[in-house]
Amino acid sequence: MPEFLDLLDPDAALDRFLRAIPECQLRTEIVEVKDSLGRIVAKGITSNEFSPNFSRSTVDGFAVIASDTFGASESMPAYLNLLGEVPMGRQADMSLEPGMTAMIHTGGMLPHKADAVIMIEFTGTSRPGEVEIYKAVAPGENVILKGEDIKPGDHIISKGTLIRAQELGGMLAVGIKMIEVFQKPRISILSSGDELVPPEITPRPGQVRDLNSYTIKALVEKTGGIPIAGGIMPDKINDIRIMMKRAFKECDMLIVTAGSSISTRDFTAQIINELGSPGVLVHGINIRPGKPTILAVCDGKPVVGLPGNPVSAFTIARLFVRPVMDKLQGLSSPRILPQVDSILSINIPSRAGRTDYVPVKLHNRGKRLYAEPIFYKSNLIFSLVRADGIAYVPRDSNGIPAGKKIKVFLLD
Repeated sequence: MPEFLDLLDPDAALDRFLRAIPECQLRTEIVEVKDSLGRIVAKGITSNEFSPNFSRSTVDGFAVIASDTFGASESMPAYLNLLGEVPMGRQADMSLEPGMTAMIHTGGMLPHKADAVIMIEFTGTSRPGEVEIYKAVAPGENVILKGEDIKPGDHIISKGTLIRAQELGGMLAVGIKMIEVFQKPRISILSSGDELVPPEITPRPGQVRDLNSYTIKALVEKTGGIPIAGGIMPDKINDIRIMMKRAFKECDMLIVTAGSSISTRDFTAQIINELGSPGVLVHGINIRPGKPTILAVCDGKPVVGLPGNPVSAFTIARLFVRPVMDKLQGLSSPRILPQVDSILSINIPSRAGRTDYVPVKLHNRGKRLYAEPIFYKSNLIFSLVRADGIAYVPRDSNGIPAGKKIKVFLLD
């Protein structure tokens, strides 16, 4: 019986695959924080500064000693003497005494002894040099105190953290300019098939353009890797062996598209087993699209054999290549694919015992989000181009009827 007919559930296949991959073995490098977006932190970071580094106002208004406003109301305002205006971008060199106030703008430094700010909307002017206060404020109201966010010695970012815009901004806020990150993994990508030609070539009858190398390359780049284009392999076992072994030596992970179906030309699994042990872990997944998928680990290095169908290759790469790349890069928590719940607009047929992923178009109708399935025949890449997401049909389902809630993984 062919090996890939012993199909594994997708979750079980991914679990087996990830367990066999060693923890991040990548070397590290030092980069500038301002250029670190999307990188993975290799060493935890501790702050040497306060954030904010001075107590400041969060509103436009008047800095006050809060107790001076207690009991103030529109019918019985408090009256405070105006000491002056706090200059923006400079140290506040004034000090409030009871009965005094100072005009202050959002972000301005709180004067000495001030402990609150009254919003300008709750103030008025009765006579020059005097401010009417129509509302009481509590100590700490409308201000951020020095070190309220971060203090020296605080651990701010952990090893294995994906640097997003907010982490980047946080590090710059406390004066961190350089950071140690894991190097980007090198991902070799090979396609196989005598029918394939490069995209820039006009195909003759019987030929098709190699799309998978470029869609997988884009996904690898988006997930933080460095794609290495290995080229197109002819359907000859010796050529496949030579190209796969050469690509395997040059990378941290090898991805091969096509060559994973059951046919006399299926040499992929055989050659993967020659690359190192344990070799092929999974050959066939109970999923549509993407059943003839190969997952392997060879001497600690992951290898993925994707189906040649562009829709299948893209779907499987999102489900299996992304989480492996997260582990390769030392990410502490795998990225979660963005998803939404929506209402199915048309029945989706399915076979119980198999997990299905179906491209869908999303529509807003009033306050509800609807998913319209895009039914397609094999190999049609524009079914994904037209789609906003991929709907998940669980294996215990006999299809999902229109009107039922369905989970949709958004395409990014």
